[in-house]
Amino acid sequence: MENTSRVFATILPASGREFTGNEKEQGLEVRTVNRQTPGNRVREVQVTGTAEVCCPADRASVRVSVGNSKESVNEVTNSVSRRLEYILQSLRQHGICDKDTSVRRFLQREADLYRMDAEVVVTFSDFEKMERVCSVLLEKLDKSVCVGTPQFYHSPGYLSQLRKRACVSAVENAQQKASEVSQLLGQSLGPPLLVREEETREWRNEDEEYEGRGQSAAPLSHLPRTPTITASSRVSVSFSLRDRGRKKL
Repeated sequence: MENTSRVFATILPASGREFTGNEKEQGLEVRTVNRQTPGNRVREVQVTGTAEVCCPADRASVRVSVGNSKESVNEVTNSVSRRLEYILQSLRQHGICDKDTSVRRFLQREADLYRMDAEVVVTFSDFEKMERVCSVLLEKLDKSVCVGTPQFYHSPGYLSQLRKRACVSAVENAQQKASEVSQLLGQSLGPPLLVREEETREWRNEDEEYEGRGQSAAPLSHLPRTPTITASSRVSVSFSLRDRGRKKL
């Protein structure tokens, strides 16, 4: 009887994953099914592999605000707009794209005066550039500007890559383990028959100090914390085994 082989790929919900926001992930199972006679069974070895990947935040947002009070709407608008335009111009000069900034203005009446506040939220992926921009604004605008503490976070694309790296590393570890086991048994490792991601986990670590461009000898309590995320993956992989002297047909 002629032997045939088929490969089935099924998307299965992954269990045990901890998510941020509304993101959802799926596990991938790939199974090879061989239709063979009962006397020609495939010998296999099943192993598990685990891996952890840790990465710091890749984004930071900074709020920059200016405000003033004047007797007329025109006066307060002109006063705040001049400083706001200087902030936006400084951002452009440092290569900050418009899509990475958002601007909001607030006008209200306070007794006999008009109060206007403006806020610019800037997203940085280059933390050294963030330091330079904040220093320039504080130096040039002095007390008329308020530069907030950077808020660090992980972008969705970065988190997705982190999860993939953990899964791939776990599979690589499983393959290395299976290869060593097959050598111990005097066998050659064949192709994989089943790859299943059985468990995924994520957790945050907020205890790392933000050290900017250099390494600090002693932690400084006033520096903002840079969070890290660790992603772990556990996979189960089955490989076929072949006699070392057997040649592939």
